[in-house]
Amino acid sequence: MPSLRSRRPLLFAAVLLVIAAGVGVRYLPLGLPREIVKYGGSVLWGAMVYGLVALGRPSAPVLRLAAVALIVAVLVELFRLVHTPGLDAFRLTLAGQLLLGRLFSPWNVAAYGAGIGLGAALDRSTRRLDGRRKVADALAMPGAAEIDFEPPRAKFGRRPADFS
Repeated sequence: MPSLRSRRPLLFAAVLLVIAAGVGVRYLPLGLPREIVKYGGSVLWGAMVYGLVALGRPSAPVLRLAAVALIVAVLVELFRLVHTPGLDAFRLTLAGQLLLGRLFSPWNVAAYGAGIGLGAALDRSTRRLDGRRKVADALAMPGAAEIDFEPPRAKFGRRPADFS
């Protein structure tokens, strides 16, 4: 697995990129269909949650990170069912909309799950397998140097040229 020093900056950059993409999908006039804006932002929010959880524990197994991220996302969605005057006032602000959302929707949970799954798949594909090799290296015949292979030497004898 890559060292913590090399994973944390990459995870942080990925989280910032996902946040920028999510804000862009939700708030820039890109002319996207309403469903893409709504659920695309939710998918990216789920990927952001995965990235933040991975940023906290970069050496944890991907499956564990995904499970924790899904629990966090479901709890945040369920928290939308809680209403107090102060909380509702915060939810009307831009920060409240981005962090907590306003209305509960089980479809959001599905979108968060998709985003978490995409984040986990990307994370798994960029990790090293056992501390030494990347996935591509493991597929390219690991241990080939230890294979004993000595082909027999070819014997070429002299023969006179036949010009007939």
